[in-house]
Amino acid sequence: MKIAALSARYWVLLTLPTIALIGFTAGCGGGSGSSSSSGLPLTKATLAQVSSGQAIVTSFGCTDCHNRGVDNTTDTNWMAGYIGAAGGTGSGAYNIGPFHTYAANLTPDTTTGIGRYSDQQIYNALKFGLDPAATPDVVITSTTPGQGNFPATPHYLAPPMPWPSIRHLSDTQLWQIVAYLKHGIKAVNNPVPASEGPPDFWASSYTTTAVGPVTITPYPSGNELYQP
Repeated sequence: MKIAALSARYWVLLTLPTIALIGFTAGCGGGSGSSSSSGLPLTKATLAQVSSGQAIVTSFGCTDCHNRGVDNTTDTNWMAGYIGAAGGTGSGAYNIGPFHTYAANLTPDTTTGIGRYSDQQIYNALKFGLDPAATPDVVITSTTPGQGNFPATPHYLAPPMPWPSIRHLSDTQLWQIVAYLKHGIKAVNNPVPASEGPPDFWASSYTTTAVGPVTITPYPSGNELYQP
C-alpha cells in the first residue's frame, strides 16, 4: 500500500533538512538515541533544546496535521491532533486505502497525548517510525527486526506521518523535537480516534524499496553531481 501524499510544504521542508535547519546545532546522526549535547537523553530537557524544537516543529509543517494547518502557539488546542469523532473528515483525518487514520495528540497529556510514553519512545517513533503504544521503552541499535532491541514484529506509525524523512535529522535535532513536545508545551486532553491499519501494521509500506535506505550515502553519490 502506498503512502498518501501530504501537502507540498510538508514534504519539501522535510526533504531539505539542511536548508530548513541552517543555524541549528548539528549532532551525531546514529540510531542509538545518543546525543553529544546537554539535556535529553542524558539529563532533563533544557530551555535551549525546547526552543530549537519549537523552531523545527513550526518550520517542518508538523502543524499541517497535528494542529489543523495553523502555526499558532497560542492556540488552546496547540498540537492536540485531530479533533472530532471517528469517521469524521477535516484536517488531521485521512483515508489511506480502506483505512481511516488520524493525526495524534502530540501534547504531553498523560491520558490522551504522548505524556503516556517515555522520551525514548517518542525518539524511537521519530527515528524508526515505531508506534510508541506498541514499542518498549528501550534504546534501539539496529533496524533489523529482532536485533538490537528492534521489535521482531514492528508496529509502524500509520501514514501519512512522514517519519522516513524525519529520521534523517541528526540525533540532536530529534531530541530537540522530543524536548519541545514532551517538555515545552501545555497538555491538552483530546482523545483522538484510533487509526486503522493492515494486519502487518504498515510493514509492507516501509520497506527499503518503498522509502529508501536507512542512512543516506555521503554526497556525492548515485545521481548527484556538483556543478558550481
